[in-house]
Parts: sequence; structure tokens; C-alpha cells
Amino acid sequence: MTDRNSPVTEDELHVYADGEIPADRRAAVESWLASHPEDAARVAAWRTQAEAIRARYGSVAKEPVPERLALDRITRNRRSWAALAAAAAIAAFVVGGVAGWMARGASAAAPSSFELFTAEALGAHRLYIAEVRHPIEVTANENHLLPWLSRRVGTNLRAPDLSTFGLRLLGGRLLPGMSGPAALFMYEGPTGERITFYASRQQEPPTAFRYSVANQFAAVHWVEGEIGYVMSGPADRERLGKIAQLAYEQMENRTPPRERSSANQLMSRRGS
Repeated sequence: MTDRNSPVTEDELHVYADGEIPADRRAAVESWLASHPEDAARVAAWRTQAEAIRARYGSVAKEPVPERLALDRITRNRRSWAALAAAAAIAAFVVGGVAGWMARGASAAAPSSFELFTAEALGAHRLYIAEVRHPIEVTANENHLLPWLSRRVGTNLRAPDLSTFGLRLLGGRLLPGMSGPAALFMYEGPTGERITFYASRQQEPPTAFRYSVANQFAAVHWVEGEIGYVMSGPADRERLGKIAQLAYEQMENRTPPRERSSANQLMSRRGS
């Protein structure tokens, strides 16, 4: 039996990131991450990578095995040893998901910057909304919250007022992003619902709203200027789109142009 007071190991951090940590060690690992922000950032990065991989390759694992690779057909072939080895290699790739992609580095099949950025924000959302004692780093009533995060991200950030949707700003935190420092603002509703708003530099042309789903969570992502934004929360497409619309208007301090006037219309043009 594992001592729940024993030190948290590197292996446990990986297991926790995969969502497979034993119940009797979960509290110890979460307490460790709350007091060790560097490890928390690493765990968030691992989850971000996993989300991006699942988004890109998740459908492959569900595809039927090609007829030429069916086991009974291979074993009937007297020259099957080489074919069997090839089939095993392909199966290992499908099950592992990423071995081949990681080996050859960036390619046409690699996740796009949009997918990685969104997965990064969703990973941070999933990690910190579960926190009870330390969901944020700086509270909303501290005057240095916005100047501090704006300075680190490199733009004049605003924390959108989402009270129209019953959401109260708890505060925010600074995170390591793929393209530099990232700001994460957290909001909470009267029933305990939590929404996060993520902002960081992103080298991508301005985009309209894009909607993504990962398990029970969803995100609306857009880029304005050199900053990418992601609004993450429960997978309620209509509500999350309206929240993102309001945030966009407040961040840019203007009415959205005609082609962005409807979050629902914009997102309906893109796959979920």
C-alpha cells in the first residue's frame, strides 16, 4: 500500500497528467502541484500535448484494420513474418498515437498552431478549475493583477466583465505558453461553474471564432493582432459562444465587424 505522505515522484506526475493516479495519492499530488508551480506547469504542458495528439489522431484508433492487415490473412501467408512485423509496427503506432509523429518532428500531419494553442488553454482550464484552495495566483481585488499580467504577456489585457452570465471574476495567474507568457483569468458562477479566459501571443493571422471540444470541455478561440484568446468551459456551444462574443467586444472595446457579428454563425462554419 502506498504511503499517502510519501514524496511525489516524477512517475506520479506523469500518471496524474494521464488521469490515472490512484485515489489515495491524488490529494498528495494536487497539494504538491499547488505549492510547486514549475511542476504544475509541466503537468499542464503534458496534458496540452496529449489533448493536441488526441485531437489530431483520436479518430485513427477507431478506424477498422485494413483487409490486407487482417491477422488471419497474414498468418495464412507463408511469407508472413515480415508482413506480421510490419502489421505489429502499424498497430503500435495506432495504439501509441504519437511515436511516428514525435520521431519525424513537425510535418504536414502535425497539429496546427491553432490546435496546439487551444489544447494548451484547455489543459490549463482542466487543471486549475479543479483546484479548491489555489485556483488562482492573484485575486481579482488586487490592483496589480491586470498591470502584472499585461506586462508579462506584452499587451494591454482586460478581464472581461461576465456578470451578465452570472460569472464573477476570481482572479488570474501567469502560465508558461508555447509562444511566451500566458494569462489565465478564472470566473465562477453561483452553482460553482467555472469558466477560464486565456490570452497569449500567437503567430497566426487574425481569425474569427473557432469552436473545439475535448471530452466534457469546450473552447472558443480567436486571434486579434498578435494575441490569441481562448474562452474555455462546459461543452455548451451556444452559451460559450455568447460569452466569447461578449469578451471579444470588451477586449477590443468595439462592436464586432459584420463578419463577426454572430458567434453562432461563425462557429457553425467550422467543425466541432
